[in-house]
Amino acid sequence: MKLLVLGGTKNLGRHVVEAAVASGHEVTLFNRGLTNPGLFPSVRRLVGERAAPDALASGEWDGVIDMSGFLVRDVGLSASVLRDRCGHYTYMSSIAVYASKTTPGMTESAPLLPWPTGAPEDHFTMDLYGPSKVRCESLLTATFGERMAGVRSGFVVGPYNPDFGNWGWALGRGETLECAARPDQPVQYIDARDLAAFLLRLTAEGLSGPYNAVGPTRTMTDLADAWRSVVPNAGSVDWEPSEDRFHLPRDGSNDGTFQLDNTRALTAGLRLRSDEDAARDYIAWIREGNTPPDPPH
Repeated sequence: MKLLVLGGTKNLGRHVVEAAVASGHEVTLFNRGLTNPGLFPSVRRLVGERAAPDALASGEWDGVIDMSGFLVRDVGLSASVLRDRCGHYTYMSSIAVYASKTTPGMTESAPLLPWPTGAPEDHFTMDLYGPSKVRCESLLTATFGERMAGVRSGFVVGPYNPDFGNWGWALGRGETLECAARPDQPVQYIDARDLAAFLLRLTAEGLSGPYNAVGPTRTMTDLADAWRSVVPNAGSVDWEPSEDRFHLPRDGSNDGTFQLDNTRALTAGLRLRSDEDAARDYIAWIREGNTPPDPPH
């Protein structure tokens, strides 16, 4: 497959490109060339800005995976340029698209956030993050129709990615885990490698529509116990840290966001490794001398 990746050199995007190259796909990267420019020296690169995607004006691809689509205007520009020159378009969206933050068991058909009246399409603020992802999904669906998939994910954990505040770092160094979320709080996450494989699968098979690409719901206590189980004599969990290391409101106002129904993604081929395997690999990555990046937002 001739694959175009928009972004591809940071966090999850690295895993997408690594998996694509390992699978024998012919990969082209389009990004600004500023983040980890030395990665993937054998891969073709197109350097440019999303706001002026002139570098995409020639060439054809079997599939596109969009890892860097935040601004509605920019996503619209790339969609317009690529509409007739790619087979399938897979967009990295977010679980932040849902209108309700408290309803458990939401499927992909649950109501989505509206676009605020008068909001700018060329400027990013955190309060527009969810509405922007909704608007981008809608724009891409209108452009590509059945050739478009929107992948909605939340916490993504794994090498090159943040974890739950400091857990991998703490477990790798024999320190106390810190968690500002309440112990019985529901949480869903996915290992970056599993998400990367799913993005590639959707693109290669031309599957369409939205997907909740998340793992099963568990409580923060259960998740902490699973991660701690892979390290002998693991430290305890500090549920009242002086600094909020894991940003989830304790009042239940966001609990539904982490109790999504992932049946459609599982049916489409999403495969999830265990909490213990994810933790073990992450801790090994820390012990190899790597430092987790800061959360993206």
